[in-house]
Amino acid sequence: MNAASLLIENSFERAASRCADLTPFVYRRLFDLHPETQAMFRTDGGDLVKGSMLALTIEAILDFAGERRGHFRLIACEVASHDAYGTPRELFIAFFAVIRDALRDLLGDEWTPEIAQSWDTLLAEIDAFAAAAT
Repeated sequence: MNAASLLIENSFERAASRCADLTPFVYRRLFDLHPETQAMFRTDGGDLVKGSMLALTIEAILDFAGERRGHFRLIACEVASHDAYGTPRELFIAFFAVIRDALRDLLGDEWTPEIAQSWDTLLAEIDAFAAAAT
């Protein structure tokens, strides 16, 4: 693992120590920033779907930032499935920034310029990867 991937992983670990479940925090932020997304989720079992989707996304982010052993491919698969759902690509990509911003808020003063730079680089790489996945 390189220094940037360790900073990404560490940001999740620190956030987890402050918040037992990131799911409501992340989705509240998503719905506040993009209210149109709320209608995209079922009301029955929606929390399970959201929690599962967030867990898979975090796994993909960590793999993409790290050794790329396979979980990162979920990003390309989900680009295709969200395209089929009619989700705008920008909105799909925005979810990754929502996760970053939720972590930043949870970390507060512990969010360093190095963590911010690692996330900025990662998000640009994910954006390029998703664009190439079409």
